[in-house]
Formats: sequence, C-alpha cells, structure tokens
Amino acid sequence: MNILITAFEAFGDDSINPTERLLTDIGKEQIAGAEIHTLLLPVVFDECADKLLEAVRVLRPDAVICCGLASGRTSITPEQIAINLKEVPKESSVTDNNGSRPYDERISLDGPDGLFSLLPVRKMVDIMREQGIPAAISYSAGTFICNNTMYALLDYIRVHQLPMVGGFVHFPASEDMAVARPSLPSLSHETMLKGLKVMIHTLLL
Repeated sequence: MNILITAFEAFGDDSINPTERLLTDIGKEQIAGAEIHTLLLPVVFDECADKLLEAVRVLRPDAVICCGLASGRTSITPEQIAINLKEVPKESSVTDNNGSRPYDERISLDGPDGLFSLLPVRKMVDIMREQGIPAAISYSAGTFICNNTMYALLDYIRVHQLPMVGGFVHFPASEDMAVARPSLPSLSHETMLKGLKVMIHTLLL
C-alpha cells in the first residue's frame, strides 16, 4: 500500500510544529506492507491544498494521512468531517504564514458543505486506546489551514472518484512546546509517533 503522510511547518507564535518531526521520523520507518511517502506542507491558505493535490496526482497513493497541530487538545484526534469554509474569526489575530485571514469564504464554490473522512477513524481510535495511547474522534477540524487541507483532499477524491482513502489527524502539542508553557497539554514525541504508526497499521488490516 502506498501511503502519503503530510505535516505542517511551524506557524503563529510557535517555533516548532511537532508534526514536522513526526514526518521526519515516520519517513525512516520500515513498515511491512507499506511504502511511506512524506510531504511537508506550508501553513498558507490554498497553497497547502495545491501542494498536497500535486503530490496526489504524481504519487497516486492508496491512502493519505494529513497531520496537523491542535494546541490545547489532550489526545490524538482523527477528524471525522471537514467543512467548506475558510475563516479566521474577526476577533482573532491569527493569520496564515503569508499574513492572510480569509473570512466567510468557501473552499470550493460548488462543493458540498461538508465531507466525511475516508479513513477508518473509529477503528484507529479504538486500536490506539487499546495500546494505551490517548485518542478520540474529533468532530471539528476548525476553519483554518488543517480544515482547508482536509476538505480539498476529500473533494478532489470525490470529484475524480479516486480509489483511495484520506483524511486528517490532529496531534497535541509536544513536550518541547510545553517547556515554555507548562500548563499546555502535551504528549511525548514517542507517544505521538507510536500513534501514527498504529494508524498506518490500521490501514493495512
């Protein structure tokens, strides 16, 4: 099975993104039955999706697992649904890494309002929990870059009727990030990497 794993560069006030380190380490893994491809995406609206879909067209993977950071969460959270919306709330100071802050914009003008993940998210969560890894299904990927990426991937698969599965997984902050913010919920890199490997193995079942 050809599996594409993506992650994001650092953004906002954080100098690191734990998914970038996950991407580096998962690319070194030898997983029987899987050929792993990796891709680092920019934290830029639309460009994130364009770069991902270009890789999908070239690699023609059987599965895509997009990984992103959700600071404040306490567990690994596969996303159940992406919505057709790009928005930074007006009261927020957040921007992408190009300084963009869209508001009330659709990702696809003619796409559906929402698209469900094609990954076996319930099975992934169940198996991670069985192995002592904090995990839960998330029902909101937000309206920022992660949702932008997830929706674009699922819509591309839908429109082109591709024989592949794909979706998005949010990871908590890493312990490195919590050094500067001791109250920030975090997981160790080793636990998050184990979770990512469990999700890959789940696809191979």
